Amino acid sequence: MNAVSFENISIVACGTVSLELNFLKDEGFLDTSHLFFTTPGLHEDIHELERQLVRQIQKAKEKTGKVLVVYGGKFCYVNGDEPMRTMQKIIEEQGTGVVRIQATHCMDMIADEAQREQIAAEVAGGEKVWWMTPGWIKFRHKVFKGWDRGLANENFPRHTGGAIVLDAIGYVDQYMAEHPEEFLEYSDWMGIPIQPYPVTLDRFKSLLTEQAIQLAS
Repeated sequence: MNAVSFENISIVACGTVSLELNFLKDEGFLDTSHLFFTTPGLHEDIHELERQLVRQIQKAKEKTGKVLVVYGGKFCYVNGDEPMRTMQKIIEEQGTGVVRIQATHCMDMIADEAQREQIAAEVAGGEKVWWMTPGWIKFRHKVFKGWDRGLANENFPRHTGGAIVLDAIGYVDQYMAEHPEEFLEYSDWMGIPIQPYPVTLDRFKSLLTEQAIQLAS
């Protein structure tokens, strides 16, 4: 399908999107042998995020001279102590041959803002939605590490359109079938309904290809 090869590129990504990346590897779109992941949910611990990210990039550079980082720019790393220190700044410090996917967070990698607005209008009547990807289901306890029910009650119920999982790999339907009690408990803990919405990985593929082309130039 894609004319661009990732064979000489290492990919370093948040573990939350490991499901989609491994899916693309299995289907042959990502023809790299080098996938490196950080622990899912490290947006809650930016110092550990930075430590793991830099370490994985260094490992990746030992394998290939080119590294594609799959991390959002705007929301995945927010440094309250040093507001000028951004994800892009960290990437730039890693030297030449390291680029980052151009998206704000993992949900944006799968569906852009316009598509998310369209989905919200279709299934939530335009109400405010809490967006997730399948990794937010599988790695729930890492993504929401340290969250108690009180914190959940402060954050989730204001999303009157519920939680929508942008699922391009059929993960949520299988999870609901195999672990219905856990799925219902998750929804109860959030205080809002959770529903999957089928999408494609076309945008994700396009964003990855865009950076692979840049690395090849």
